[in-house]
Amino acid sequence: MELYTPVLVLAALAALFAVGSVAMSTMVGPKRYNRAKSDSYECGIEPTPQALSGRFPVKYYITAMLFIVFDIEIIFLYPWAVRFDAMSWFGLVEMVLFIATVFVAYAYVWRRGGLDWD
Repeated sequence: MELYTPVLVLAALAALFAVGSVAMSTMVGPKRYNRAKSDSYECGIEPTPQALSGRFPVKYYITAMLFIVFDIEIIFLYPWAVRFDAMSWFGLVEMVLFIATVFVAYAYVWRRGGLDWD
């Protein structure tokens, strides 16, 4: 338990700081609401009616999830590439199985039309 004490103290301090920051901003911050602050922000251009409703199409979220899945795949490939010589055949077989699994998911998404942006 002695080894985890500094980690637990740091986690408690981080949580206290996060909760304290949110609490202080609500207590001390200005409370002047107007239409401009409530509108959606679109990089300095006039908001479109779709942005005012605050709804995004489901296709947006599917694309975001696909990006995360394939981004995580790349994250797993980096350590494998660095330590490939130490893992020899075992590492190669495991990575082929991993890439095959991701490829099956990619083919499924492609077949279902998840990559078509309408």
